[in-house]
This record gives sequence, structure tokens and C-alpha cells, in this order.
Amino acid sequence: MPSPDVGLERTDSVLTVRLDRPDKKNAIDRAMYGAMAQALRDAEQNDDLRCVVFAGTSGAFSSGNDIADFQRFGEDDAMGEVLAFLHAVADLGKPMIAAVDGLAIGIGTTLLLHCDMVFATPRSVFRTPFTDLGLVPEGGSSLLAPRIMGPGPAFALLALGQTFDADTAAQTGIVSAVTQDAEGTAIEAARLIAAKPPEAMRATRRLLRPDPAEVRRAIDREAAEFAQRLRSPEARAAFAAFLGRRS
Repeated sequence: MPSPDVGLERTDSVLTVRLDRPDKKNAIDRAMYGAMAQALRDAEQNDDLRCVVFAGTSGAFSSGNDIADFQRFGEDDAMGEVLAFLHAVADLGKPMIAAVDGLAIGIGTTLLLHCDMVFATPRSVFRTPFTDLGLVPEGGSSLLAPRIMGPGPAFALLALGQTFDADTAAQTGIVSAVTQDAEGTAIEAARLIAAKPPEAMRATRRLLRPDPAEVRRAIDREAAEFAQRLRSPEARAAFAAFLGRRS
């Protein structure tokens, strides 16, 4: 189903998937996950589309999962849309690029690990506060982050919840380049990719990326642990403290 908070913009052979909920700093709810999952499944089947760009709005790529949805993720089937999106990301055989300006929190960072190139503005910040909330990494990040960043930086990001600025993210491999115009640079890179022979590009990407089945298994293992942790007294106390700070 479409979501008013997810924009789809087609320019020639490039599809831009835009998180467009600026009043919530692009926090992602279940409807947005469902809309993005369908967009990626459609893109995979469309031979005219050759590259996908993820983008947010000014000052925020995404502030992470919507808190109201977060609190329901421990219920049966509550993570259906999330898993559908993550599986669609893992299964997409076409290149993915991200443009980050500002906040990239939680899934806003872990999604980037699936992208082939990521461009970020200097004011961008990256953080995954999973353990602070009594939770565990998600989105296949426990598999992808150590491979991309190395075990030490991956632990700092996923376990310590350390905040990475744009330069640190570039040094550790999350970000390809820091630029004042992240979205413009991402779109230009996507156009260059789209102009290449598509079968050769797809095969090259397949050689460079982890096996999608392995990524899906990591996503599912994390999701099972994530749902269990959400029901734990530790996570409930962490959420109560977090919401108390916000009130």
C-alpha cells in the first residue's frame, strides 16, 4: 500500500525513494516500511529501472523507527512490514545509493550498509542506540557492519552506540564521500550507473556483495532476538526512561 510519507520519484532509469515525514524527522512507521518494500519489489521486476536512490529531507535521512511501532514490535506479526522491507533490500539485484543529510539513526544507519554507495553532508550523524534501549542490532547489520568497517568500529557503532560524524563514517566505510550536495552527488552517481550495461553491472554487484540468502538469514536471526528483547524487563525499563526524558 502507498504511504503519504514515502515519495517515489522516477527520472529516466533511476528511482528515488524518499522518506518524507519531516515533522517526525523521517521516523519510519509500518506503512512506510510496507510502501518501500513494494517499491523495491516493483523496481526489481522493472527492467527499465537500473538504480535506486534512498533520500530523506533537509536535516534528516531518518531518525529511526517510529516509537509507537517500536513498542508493538514484540507482538505477533507486528514486524511483518519491517521484515518485508528488509528482505526486499537484501534481494534487490540492482545498485542502491543513499543520500544522507543530517540524522541517520538506527535503521537510518543500518540501511546504509546495504547500499553500494553513500553520500553524506558534513552535518550528518550516524548512531544505532540499540543496546541503550535494551535491544540488539537489526537489518542485517551484525553481518554487514564487521565486513564493511572491521570488528572494532562495528562494535563501537552497534554495541556502544557511539555517534559517528560524517568524516568518521567515511573513514570506516559507511560513507563513500562527504559532500555539501549529497543528493545531487547521489543522483549523478546513479545516472552513471544506469548508463552502464545492466547485465554486467548486476553480475559485478553480485560478486561484490554478500550472498543475499546469507543476509536474509542474518536479518531473520536479528529479528527473532529483537522481538524477544522487546518483551524483556530491561527493554521496557529503557523505553520508559527514554519516553520519560522526552515528556
